[in-house]
Amino acid sequence: MLQRHKQINLPVVNAVKKHFVAIIQAIALLVMMPVMASAQQQLLQDPEMFEKGFFRKSCKTVDFGPNFVKRFDINNDNITDVVIDHSDLTCDGVRGPRCNQDGCPQNFYVQAKEGGYIMIATAQVYGYDFVQYFGNMVFMFQMHPRFCERTDAVPCEMRVRVRGTKFVTISKK
Repeated sequence: MLQRHKQINLPVVNAVKKHFVAIIQAIALLVMMPVMASAQQQLLQDPEMFEKGFFRKSCKTVDFGPNFVKRFDINNDNITDVVIDHSDLTCDGVRGPRCNQDGCPQNFYVQAKEGGYIMIATAQVYGYDFVQYFGNMVFMFQMHPRFCERTDAVPCEMRVRVRGTKFVTISKK
C-alpha cells in the first residue's frame, strides 16, 4: 500500500520558526529586564569620584577642567544634584574624547533623599543653560538639529524639565 505524504509548506514552517524565535527572545528580555533596570539605577555615593575613577583607569594621562562637575538642584526638590560635563575633560591629550558632531556627553545624576545618587540621563549636547521658566528651573539644551527632526544646520533648542528622575521635554525648535 502506497502512502501519500503531505507536502510541507516551507514558507509557513519558516514563519512559525521566526515567531518561535521572537517569542523566546521576548521571554529572555522580560527575564533580563529587572537585571538591566537595577544596573541602570545603581546608587552611587559620589558620581564625581565614580566618573573620575573611570577616566583615570581608561586614560594614561587625564585632566579634569573646573566645569567637569557641576553641583546644583536640577529637579526642583531643594537637594543638590550633579551634572558631569565630558567636554571639560582631557584624556591622553585629547579634549572631550567622547565629543563628536552631535556634541558632548553630559551625565545627569539626581540625589536620592535617602542618600546617594542615581544617573537619570546622558545627553549629547552642544551646551545648555539652566533657566527659570514659569517658576521652575529648566534646561535649555543646544543640540544637533536632528534631535528636533530637522536637517538644517541651525542647532536645535530643547527646553527640558526634570521631574523626579525623568526628563520631560517642554518644547523644541
